[in-house]
Amino acid sequence: MIDLTAKVEGALEQMRPYLKADGGNVSLIEITADKIVKLELLGACKSCSMSAMTLKAGIEEAIKRAAPEIRGVEAVNLGNLII
Repeated sequence: MIDLTAKVEGALEQMRPYLKADGGNVSLIEITADKIVKLELLGACKSCSMSAMTLKAGIEEAIKRAAPEIRGVEAVNLGNLII
C-alpha cells in the first residue's frame, strides 16, 4: 500500500510540468496529523496573482484525487490563506 506522502508527492509530480511551464514549482513541507497538506509555492508561483486559484483548482484537486483522505491544502508562503 502506498503511504500518504507518496500519494501527495505523486499528485505534485503530475502538476509540476504545468507549474514549471510558467516559471513556478511547489514543495511539500508536511502533512499534519489532521490531514492538512502544507506546501510552499516556489518561483513565479510565489508572486503570481493566480496562486490561490492554482492552489485550489489545480494542486488541491490533484492531491484529493490521489489521496481522498486529505482534508485541505495550505500554502505556507501565502499568509493565512487556507484553501
